[in-house]
Order: sequence, then C-alpha cells, then structure tokens
Amino acid sequence: MTQAERDRLVTLKKAKKKLITQRQAAEEMKLSERHIRRLVKRLKKDGDRAVIHGLKGKPSNRQLEAKMRDRIVGILSEDRYRGFGPTLASEYLREKHEIQIGREALRKVMSQAGLWRPRKQKREKPHVWRERKERFGELVQWDSSDHDWLEGRGPRLYLVHMIDDATSRLMARFVLHDSTEENMRLLWAWVERYGRPLAFYTDKDSMFHNCPRRVDGEEMKDMPPTQIERALQELQIASIKAHSPQAKGRVERSFQTAQDRLVKGMRVSGVRTLEEANKYLAEKFLPWWERHCTVAAAHPDDAHRPLGRDHNLVSSISIVKFPKIDNDHTFRVEKAKYRVDKRDVKPGLRGSRIRFERRLDGTVAARFGSTYLRISQCVGGAAAESRAAPQNPKPPESRGKKPGHNWMQKFNLDNTPSWREIYRTGALNRL
Repeated sequence: MTQAERDRLVTLKKAKKKLITQRQAAEEMKLSERHIRRLVKRLKKDGDRAVIHGLKGKPSNRQLEAKMRDRIVGILSEDRYRGFGPTLASEYLREKHEIQIGREALRKVMSQAGLWRPRKQKREKPHVWRERKERFGELVQWDSSDHDWLEGRGPRLYLVHMIDDATSRLMARFVLHDSTEENMRLLWAWVERYGRPLAFYTDKDSMFHNCPRRVDGEEMKDMPPTQIERALQELQIASIKAHSPQAKGRVERSFQTAQDRLVKGMRVSGVRTLEEANKYLAEKFLPWWERHCTVAAAHPDDAHRPLGRDHNLVSSISIVKFPKIDNDHTFRVEKAKYRVDKRDVKPGLRGSRIRFERRLDGTVAARFGSTYLRISQCVGGAAAESRAAPQNPKPPESRGKKPGHNWMQKFNLDNTPSWREIYRTGALNRL
C-alpha cells in the first residue's frame, strides 16, 4: 500500500466513524460525495483493501498480445530497419505492414527487445535562437551535404539543399559532383518555381566565395566574384556568407533529419542509382517534409520577385569567361579556339574582351556589348596546328637562283695577303 492509499484510508475511516462528514471527506480526497459513499460501503465489506484499485497487479486489458509483440520485434529486427527510432518505425509499420501501434507503446516494446536504447536528456546551456524571417523568400539558406546516402549500394552522392528561413520549405536534389554547374541547376529550379528571393545564405565554400589571397606579401582584398556570386549579382539577389555552420543552423538541421529518415527510407525501398534516389526524394521525402516540417510564415506576403525584362536566366546562370579577341578575330577559351563569323565583325572588336557563356544545356554563346555574335569552333584548334607543323622544317630557298648556288663558294680568306704585304707592294696606292 502506498502512502497516498494510507492517507485515503485514514480519511475514509474518519468518515465511517462520522468524525467528519462525507462532504468533508470528498473535499479532502478531491472526489465526489457519491464515490465517497461507495468507498465507505466497500470499506465495511472488504476492509482496508477498499482503497486499493481492483486492477492493481493485473495485466492491462489494453496490453499488446504476445503474438503481435513477437511479430513487431521480428519485423524491426530485419537489417533494412536497422537504426529506426520508435516514431519512424511506427510509421513504417502502419504503411508497410498495416500494424497500428502508438510510438510510445512501440518505444516500450523496442526498449524491452533491445532494439532501442533511450538516451539521457542532458541539460544544456540555454541558447537564444534567431527569430525566423517574417516572409517567404526573404532569406533562403543554401548548402550541400557529403554523406554515404546509399550506404554502399551505389555511387557516392551529394545532396544539395535550399530551405526557406521563414517557412522551412525545402528544395533538394542528389548530384554526383558538388560542382558549380550542379548548384546552378538548383538555383535555376528555385528561381523558376518561386521567383527571385531577397537573399541567399551560404557558407564560404570556394564556389560561393573567393577568399582573399596574398600576392607578393600583400593581401588582395578586391577578389573577383565566383560564378555563383556573379549570377546572383546579375539577378539582383543578395549573397550573405556565414562565418560558422551554427550560423546557418536551419539547413544543417535539415541535413540531420535527411541523414536519418531519408537514408533509412531509401534503404527500405532498395534505392541504388542516382535516378532512383532523386525519384524517391521527389515522390516520398519532400512531400513528407512539406506536410510535417513546414510552418506558416509570420507575414502572408511573398518576398520573391518575378524576373524582369532585363533578366536573362539562361545567360546569367551559366559559366562566363571574358576572353580577348585576336587580330584574326579568333579567341581561346579552355584550350578551345573559336572564330567570329565575318558577318558580325565590326570596328573595335579586335583587341577587345567579349562575354563568353558556357550554358547549362551545353551550348555556348558570345556577346560583344549588348549584341550576341555568331561564333564557330575552329576544327582541331591548337592541337591540329601543332600536328600539321613539320618537326624539322627546312630553310626556304632563294628565288631566282639555282639550287646549291652560293656566291661565297670560291672565296677563301686563307689566301688573302696580310696588311704588311699590301703596304710594301703599294697595292693601296693603286686603289
């Protein structure tokens, strides 16, 4: 008998002996008078056991059957469910195996079976979180994650993420290489779907930021922009650099969720290729994220801006170089030689720099001022010229003379008289 039950027994005995009224006993025990009358009758019949609940020590009527418990443990013991927590496991049991069980009941079952080890809750120092932005599109965090997403079943993939700060709305895609071109493709998709956000929040990776360098012992502060920085400038989107991973914590926490749920989901579905990974991401994970992880913005206004007439998405989101035009109206870009069409040759073109664009669809374009030029790649380029040149070139022959003729052939300096002999014989006087 617990101490609370002993206290209730003392109050009931007072009410039985009429030392206190049943109403006073009800107020003291915080029960109704009707229930007090029941307990007094039971006290007369059963004695002190009247204050002990009748189901104490008996199994609950809502207890999970042993057969169902064994089935759940058998399913979650499979390798594909390795590392699943109670919340995620309850969802998969409902969707894949039609087993309805609450996550707290499942947590108890998994703990007893050794499939889940509860973690101790540590008291951490209070951290004041930065408030979310008020409008959708006011700030978008952008990053990529290098993780073993397929757990060795396929190629190593990178996950590129964009997450809105106000709503946690997510856009992501798997890529084989974390390159500037692949990140630009995701930028294109975001701008095409929602418009131009006010700012992107990124880290200081080399594709997002050119760090100052030292030249001759002096630090160069005015570094040229990266391709992504240039594209954002042309689209009039601000670029903010984070000084630490904690500063862009929203996208970092989204990676933690993906590295748990997304990895396990693709394992269960047997994903092995890049195409299958992107299909699972688009059809399963992103809809789940939209339902459970997004929130409503504090302000209903959308901060995204539409593309204007001065914006050319194809031109801005491309790899841009600025080569110099040679005297023969050709230029070189990345070991390839291009020629400007004769119809587009104009004064001031030679010696000037043009804008060369290598676009995401594989095509190229060149612009001089505001006019696009017709260009064509020279066949062979520098490699063909070096192969065409003979390895041991012969000196050119003189025109108008027979081969082998040399006017100095019979001239021999060894038979020439010395100056003393010339002076003695008076040869100089005769000249």
